[in-house]
Amino acid sequence: MAVRPEWQRKGMGSALVWRGLELCRNLGRSIVVIVGHPDYYPRFGFSAELAKALQGPYSNADAAWMATELVPGALKGVTGTVRYPRAFGVLS
Repeated sequence: MAVRPEWQRKGMGSALVWRGLELCRNLGRSIVVIVGHPDYYPRFGFSAELAKALQGPYSNADAAWMATELVPGALKGVTGTVRYPRAFGVLS
């Protein structure tokens, strides 16, 4: 997610994240995994601790590799590999 500088600090980023999480819930998703700024995303429920058992192309990003549960307990005992859409490959 990115917000143009002239729209930053006006709640636009937060609105986008909350709406994205709402859409994921409406689609029946139970978890969301991100790579994001560790000082920004925890306010939305994201945590590096929740993503600890998940592997993926960005799982070496330390505190920036985070997950949140859209359904309480959805990550309890979960391990596995997160796969990103092919489009993310052009970013690395």
